[in-house]
Amino acid sequence: MSEYTVIEGELTASADVQVGIVAGRFNSIIVEHLLDGCLDTLRRQGVRNEGITLVRVPGAFEIPVAAKRMAERGHYDALIALGAVIRGATPHFDYVAGSCVRGLAEIGLVHGIPVAFGVLTTDTLEQAIERAGSKGGNKGAEAALTALEMIAVLRKLGA
Repeated sequence: MSEYTVIEGELTASADVQVGIVAGRFNSIIVEHLLDGCLDTLRRQGVRNEGITLVRVPGAFEIPVAAKRMAERGHYDALIALGAVIRGATPHFDYVAGSCVRGLAEIGLVHGIPVAFGVLTTDTLEQAIERAGSKGGNKGAEAALTALEMIAVLRKLGA
């Protein structure tokens, strides 16, 4: 069997890591829990406070435009998007969630920067609560770990 190279990222940040967070204010009772989990995880993994920039926007639909501007600056090693879109009785959910996902994916690909997706897209408020620190863990914390791992992977790849 031949040997092969494996490149994996670590979850511990170096002292120079710069992370941008874009958080929507809509459904703030949920988003604030995601943000708390995200910030706690970044700090526990070694990201300094001065290495974190938080940008608040009205809601999930506005997250991509702020993330795009941040990516264009070339200052951040990764971006983390935090928000909550909860399904209602109209197609609004599909438009907002779909636009947010597509916009963030494009930013990552165009700018070559990891964009961790911590935007909840749930059918109910109860599901959102579960994913913001209850039974389902904290998706904000998970997004922080994803960002850190991808920073390390891209650095190893020479990006």
